[in-house]
Amino acid sequence: MNRQINAISGRLSLRPPQRESLEILDRIMESTGLVEQVRNQSASQKPVSPESLSHSLDIVTADYPKVTDFEREFPSLCFALATGVGKTRLMGAFISYLNLAHGLRNFFVLAPNLTIYNKLISDFTPNSPKYVFTGIAEFAVTPPIIVTGEDYESGKGVRDEWRLQPHLLHDPAYSSDVHINIFNISKINSEVRGGKSPRMKRLSEYIGDSYFNYLAQLPDLVLLMDESHRYRASAGVRAINELKPILGLELTATPLIETSKGAIPFKNVIYDYPLARALEDGYVKEPAVVTQKNFRPQEYSREELELIKLEDGIRLHESVKVELETYALQTGSRRVKPFMLIIARDTTHARHLLETIQSETFFEGRYTNKVIQVDSSTKGKKEDEMVERLLAVESLEEPTEIVIHVNMLKEGWDVTNLYTIVPLRAANAHVLIEQSIGRGLRLPYGRRTGVAAVDRLNIVAHDKFQEIVDEASRPDSVIKLT
Repeated sequence: MNRQINAISGRLSLRPPQRESLEILDRIMESTGLVEQVRNQSASQKPVSPESLSHSLDIVTADYPKVTDFEREFPSLCFALATGVGKTRLMGAFISYLNLAHGLRNFFVLAPNLTIYNKLISDFTPNSPKYVFTGIAEFAVTPPIIVTGEDYESGKGVRDEWRLQPHLLHDPAYSSDVHINIFNISKINSEVRGGKSPRMKRLSEYIGDSYFNYLAQLPDLVLLMDESHRYRASAGVRAINELKPILGLELTATPLIETSKGAIPFKNVIYDYPLARALEDGYVKEPAVVTQKNFRPQEYSREELELIKLEDGIRLHESVKVELETYALQTGSRRVKPFMLIIARDTTHARHLLETIQSETFFEGRYTNKVIQVDSSTKGKKEDEMVERLLAVESLEEPTEIVIHVNMLKEGWDVTNLYTIVPLRAANAHVLIEQSIGRGLRLPYGRRTGVAAVDRLNIVAHDKFQEIVDEASRPDSVIKLT
């Protein structure tokens, strides 16, 4: 299948880590014979028996000894790629390969929350700025049918011919008819409030069954799990198994399960490309901690220290704006509007910060209409508006320059124009790095430019100076000091 790998890698401009992941999937598909299993069964049969599951694991482990357990009731493999390397683009490559090389037509993409869910819908929609299939000619002629948690009840995701004539699965006349289901995990969870089944599991007049059961009966359903570490300790685990996919492809930058006794690594990681390698290869920004020289945080109250960090963050942000504008003018590159991320302690603290920044006395009121608060206190229509602004924060026309969040943007929010982070929530250096800098590592031009200000992510952390020094001095540290 090297021809297909070469074609897809070239069309999608895959980076080496993405191509290596695709090559691994190709080897697994050939060695385990998953497609042959699909061809030799009817749609009503359970796709993966315990015997075949065990046999597939033995085959995979023989070539990849670190994979000791699929950790699901179906073959499931984790591709651990650092934030900023391109996990969503890799999803597009996986789907393209499985369809073009093996004729698989049904895919289920799972998101852990509303922000990621909306981002995925956008990225899988033709003509969107980050469309994952740009360059795939077959999908340009006949784009995949996208089914979401909002429109599946219309029946658009159902193929009646599969329920009646499963042999059409491999008829070339149907080879371009690809269905991609994109759902938030909350839509399929087995346990919901009030003891009722999720709507997706209830009888639908269009198909005489629930849409969930329809998907579970498909003979070639492939499940792609974004931020898969979020589906290891929740009711979603059972629902995922009930979908009965023939294959699971997991993507995450943190292949660990956090427990009270510490982190437990995944047992099904087949490819690992950590942040240290992404930094070394130049795929992400260089994180740098910014501090004031000879600063003594113990001499200030918490309120005074917060104001100092906010003001320093704003000055740094305004300096970056000038640097980015200058770079665009000098090189003829597209303009980039940077923004600043503030990490608050809780919703009350976030609201206080919002009021402070929007006041006329804070930098002469320059940011009154340029800041949004992102936390669980935002509901209903306001939540929809908040998500819409977040998804548009890269746009030059969108006014937001400051985002205040409370523990909601640790993952899955793909932006390239975050340049300054001001953490105001207590956290040790390691947690600060793992949960904060990942949001700002993506490069606006897809590569490093050689201009320090354009290639650097700034973290304002005056009160964590010694911890940061200690962390930065470690040989495997991903940050440096400025």
